[in-house]
Amino acid sequence: MSTASRALDDNRSTMVRPETVDRVRRAAAELGYRVNRMARGLKTNRSFTIGMLIPDITNPFFPPIVRGAEDALAEDGYTLVLANTDNDQDKEHRHLIRMLERQVDGLLLAMARRRDPLVEDLLGGSTPMVLVNRTIDRGGVPAVIPDDQAGMTLAVEHLYQLGHRWLAHVAGPSDTSTGARRAAGFSAAVSLLGLPDPLVREAPAFSDAAGREAARPVFARTPHPTAIVAANDLIALGVIEAGEEVGLRCPDDFSVVGFNDMPFADRFRPSLTTVRIPEYEIGLRAAGVLLGRIDQPDRPPETILIAPELVVRESTTPA
Repeated sequence: MSTASRALDDNRSTMVRPETVDRVRRAAAELGYRVNRMARGLKTNRSFTIGMLIPDITNPFFPPIVRGAEDALAEDGYTLVLANTDNDQDKEHRHLIRMLERQVDGLLLAMARRRDPLVEDLLGGSTPMVLVNRTIDRGGVPAVIPDDQAGMTLAVEHLYQLGHRWLAHVAGPSDTSTGARRAAGFSAAVSLLGLPDPLVREAPAFSDAAGREAARPVFARTPHPTAIVAANDLIALGVIEAGEEVGLRCPDDFSVVGFNDMPFADRFRPSLTTVRIPEYEIGLRAAGVLLGRIDQPDRPPETILIAPELVVRESTTPA
């Protein structure tokens, strides 16, 4: 019986000869046998479920991350339980409590703020967690994030090479590590190139509406900056719309660089020059780190940086 059990268990099948695994699994299929996950969970004291909180399910950036995490977890026999928080802290708390009540084996958290009491409270608990795309200022939590400083350097250097010298940045919310890191990376890149002090405006959310509102003062300046780097692609879309409100066209009157290369960024009009982040890989790696911590709870926390690349399209032209 132990040989059959190992053959049917993806995590232990390597302990059995391949021909035996094949024979056992064919016999199980013919008999209509299915692995009893509940019994397995009772034996191992695991639920084989992972909870994941994301801040905005309508943002095209997140579905590939979820897909990557789901694929990695499925290989180890885990099911992903997903919840959308709408950037609402009360909603985050409710979802988190329900997931812990379901005794999830771990948590993937993509909604963390720089100072996040929910995440900090979890640090003292027994449920492993990994932050996705964001970090907290306190540290001490494993995370898988894009290398935002490198990405902003790519964006600013691209515009510099096109002859742009008067730049602006429409930043993301500063209470998120993503917004803060990208703003700091932009400022560092501008300073390194010896450019004049840039114009920086903060959007209250990573959305096109927030980007449009934050960009309006940028185009009210005379002269206005010739190029704008946005904290993400949705904000970039809002920047383009804000320019159009005052009769300016991208890229004829100003250039725009986004960040993330979300799905359909190539179908914007104009198609968007952006910093590509491999979202699927972020989810895949984050799930892998979490599985490692489930197996080895005492592993020291690590932050994995995912390298970006610049994708040049129609929204940037020479100054």
